[in-house]
Amino acid sequence: MIKRINLENILFLDIETVPQHQYYDELDDTTKLLWDLKSKYQRKDEISAEEFYDRAGIWAEFGKIVCISVGYFVLKGDTRNFRVTSFHGDELKILKDFKNLLNTHFNKPNHLLCAHNGKEFDFPYIARRMIINGIEIPYKLDLFGKKPWEVPHLDTLELWKFGDYKTFTSLKLMTHVLGIPSPKDDIDGSQVGSVYYEEKDIDRIIVYCEKDTIAVAQIFLKLRNEEILTKDEILSV
Repeated sequence: MIKRINLENILFLDIETVPQHQYYDELDDTTKLLWDLKSKYQRKDEISAEEFYDRAGIWAEFGKIVCISVGYFVLKGDTRNFRVTSFHGDELKILKDFKNLLNTHFNKPNHLLCAHNGKEFDFPYIARRMIINGIEIPYKLDLFGKKPWEVPHLDTLELWKFGDYKTFTSLKLMTHVLGIPSPKDDIDGSQVGSVYYEEKDIDRIIVYCEKDTIAVAQIFLKLRNEEILTKDEILSV
């Protein structure tokens, strides 16, 4: 079934998120209380809500998106290219630009979005941040009233499970076992916040996000039993 999907109909993506503020002390009293309650069952007893705040980017209510990288295949005869681009900067602009891409280039019924753990993280996170920022959710992210087989989302983690719901397989582990170059050769998700706030190096985050997007496409090719992309086939646009 997966081999029947036209690669050119898939938009591969990855997002990078950080806490809304650099420091816990920057939160107002109400948000501090709500963060304390939200994180209570996630942190160990000896770890305070303040100490745990560096993980706030995981939750859309306490985090924000600093980069969305997307990639898509262009197939012409025997030539195969994978084009990658990124949206970054102010979150409102990121979300508007991403929505515009969906509405203008990936708005047909057979168009699909694909991410690793996207159904649990990327897709709902983007939708929630759009609502928080007053942006109407585009059709490809609006799941209200859709039956499971009508949801236009692919998830390489879900595809790898083959019906097994007991385990989580990271992108790094999947690339390793499938013989795909690791996207985690510089930073990982836990370091994005410090790179953003302390180093102020958005370019480093963009490179990392684009590598993850490429890795998702590579995994998808492997799941189709096809050759992975070579460096010459990957273009940054």
